[in-house]
Amino acid sequence: MKLTSLLIIVLTLTTTFSYAQTPNWGNAQWIWQKEDGPSNTWMSFRKTIKINQIPETVEANISVDSKFWLWINGKMVLFEGGLSRGPSQAGAWNRKEQITPANSWYETVNIQPYLKKGENTIAILVWYWGRETHKGTHIDSKKGGLLFSANIGEQKVISDASWKAMQHPGYDNTIEPASKMLVQYSVKYNAQKGLNDWSDNAWYSHEYDDKKWPSAIEKGLVGVAPWYNLEKNMVPHLVNHGLENYTNQNELQLPFISNGQTIKCKLPFNKQITPYLEIESKAGDTIFITTDNSRNGINATYITKEGQQAFESYSWMNGHEVRYTIPKGVKVKALKYRWMSVGEMAGKFELDDAFYNRLWWMGNNTLFVCARDNFMDCPDRERALWIGDVADQTGYLFYSMDNAGRQLLKKAILQTVYFSENGVIGALGPLRVRELVCQSLQFISQVVWPYYLNTGDKETLEKAYPYLYKYLDLFPMKENGLPEYRKAKSPDSWDWLDWGVANTTDAEPIQMAFYYLALEKANKMAEVLGKQDHVKWYNNRMNTMKPAFEKAYWKNGFYSTNAEKFKDDRANAIAIVSGIANPKYYNQIVDNVLIPNRFSSPHFEWMAEEAMCIAGRHQESLQRMKEQYQSQVDKKSMTTLYEKFPDGGSYNHAWNGSNTVLSKYIAGVQPTKVAWSEFEIMPELVHFKNVKKLIPTVKGDVGVEMKKSDKTFELQLNSPQNTTAIIGLPKTEKTITTVAVNGVVVWKKGKQKKDLFGINYQGEDNQFLKFKVGSGNWNVKAEYK
Repeated sequence: MKLTSLLIIVLTLTTTFSYAQTPNWGNAQWIWQKEDGPSNTWMSFRKTIKINQIPETVEANISVDSKFWLWINGKMVLFEGGLSRGPSQAGAWNRKEQITPANSWYETVNIQPYLKKGENTIAILVWYWGRETHKGTHIDSKKGGLLFSANIGEQKVISDASWKAMQHPGYDNTIEPASKMLVQYSVKYNAQKGLNDWSDNAWYSHEYDDKKWPSAIEKGLVGVAPWYNLEKNMVPHLVNHGLENYTNQNELQLPFISNGQTIKCKLPFNKQITPYLEIESKAGDTIFITTDNSRNGINATYITKEGQQAFESYSWMNGHEVRYTIPKGVKVKALKYRWMSVGEMAGKFELDDAFYNRLWWMGNNTLFVCARDNFMDCPDRERALWIGDVADQTGYLFYSMDNAGRQLLKKAILQTVYFSENGVIGALGPLRVRELVCQSLQFISQVVWPYYLNTGDKETLEKAYPYLYKYLDLFPMKENGLPEYRKAKSPDSWDWLDWGVANTTDAEPIQMAFYYLALEKANKMAEVLGKQDHVKWYNNRMNTMKPAFEKAYWKNGFYSTNAEKFKDDRANAIAIVSGIANPKYYNQIVDNVLIPNRFSSPHFEWMAEEAMCIAGRHQESLQRMKEQYQSQVDKKSMTTLYEKFPDGGSYNHAWNGSNTVLSKYIAGVQPTKVAWSEFEIMPELVHFKNVKKLIPTVKGDVGVEMKKSDKTFELQLNSPQNTTAIIGLPKTEKTITTVAVNGVVVWKKGKQKKDLFGINYQGEDNQFLKFKVGSGNWNVKAEYK
């Protein structure tokens, strides 16, 4: 494909997928210094303006490559804006010519509270990475740049040559990258060359004298290469939790004189943080800061100036403790950290079992430490958007994260589909289409459909769906009723399914079951979008595959060839989860395969546990979960979960999904209609007596509390407006005699006794007595005899 053809595609995509509202940038110019970079450059920008009247609202629109920090009149407005540049709506790919033009993201920031009448100084620090990695999610524009536009009443403030711009002399941009896989660098800062950062007379304060600073160099208007058009960052700004004390603050006994030994400062759990210090020192001392998580190589080096000073490293790290190596004789006055998170930890889960409580907490921490510019496999190696890992995260994301998490998932969906080639959906982007077939199939069934079901975002579904259908059409059907086993064909592809136990992965039935599950979920999407021809196509394939799968693989368990060799828990788990297995085989699968065999890594483990719950074997699922994760939960020094069992690989890996099982099948809460307009609570408490659950849905928080005794089951529900809940009261070996709702008996001895506004008896099955309730607060109590 020639460059001209590629640009036509870019323009077409921009037209097709444009956002409805875009700011008026006016004559705002991309600005920088004369040089286009260089890489790892920290640029300081200043602009002083005069304001006569302060409007009620003032929003600034800012775009950069790669990150920025914003101050007005010396006060921090936004700590770390900007996103890694990936394929957005105008992204395009050409393997032969290695061309990946992409639009740029912009941020909208409310600056009105920071303005005053008279003179105001806007200051922006921009960090330009200037590099790409083969597993990264960032496309380098190859030019550092800042674009700014704000309407302050009738005054328009834009970035242009009237701004002052200086490469920040305190930051050393000659250091080597921290890792060949990360685009982010470590920080080396020399306070003797600095600009009074972290002081009252810092370069970003209004009083600072910038007369000797050079003027910014204009690089072009909106739309110019290499930044192209601008798209609003759909993900809310990171939550700035502020500077906080370490948990062992009392043990540090601040202030103190350093003896030269490394100081270990403990974090409450594994977080993404930027470390901070306040010291008194002579000039030229060198302080080194890192964490216990040194796999990615991110660290900070600070060279002191004379006197009192402060420093915060803006290249984020993570771990359980921050380690400061401070020279002997330096007076240490404060050691702190700043936690930045994608939204708040809004979801809650509590029950009367210390093991499962701690496991859920560790899983929740793992989810948050693996989310920032994108969902990532781990913060250790490449911080990459592996879409199979995102599929695992998606299962419990909706039980844990607020709107910011949902929007970050939307971004992952759009970036994945826009980065495709010849119908292939890559499992890793954006710099190459690296297909991992089952992860691409997971993306369809375990990312896109759950996203729509939980959010009701039909617009995103409409954008993603054509790519999903094209990918599923790449699988030709064979005469035996199954699709051909697809081996990824591109040079970057990887025929990988799971770490797990070597030589036990039964690849063929795994891929068949994932393909069936993708068909089933794509079929639902086609129904939503009114594509009846596609619905027929999916149904034909599914109807053919189900009996063919059983005929080809059933041998008292599903195996492609040698049952003695394989007996793969992963293949049999996904057979149940996908729905391709006949339910009459469920108990055999659980007894013969899922209980005795533990071949899976955490990537598949949650699906094995889910399959056991679908089979009605909740007790066995919990037992397997406990045995698989016991060693990690018992390790009290850890707060996140490992990549491999029992405790191998990275110690904060995204694909640990047992929280999905605990939330969806034990607490029993899940949406049954789009956007939580209807949801069900069908608990399987097993040995638990008390369960509390808070779910941050698009309709609002769903709060559930359950208490069980030998004679009663009580459920307290707080259901948001415009929702309906189907409540299941669990049957036991005892008989339910009465059901009271908000203190009024509505059901007794098998019959509805009284109508109560907002509640309706829905009948019963072998497991539950069911009632439907509307929004509001409900107390439902069943008595047993």
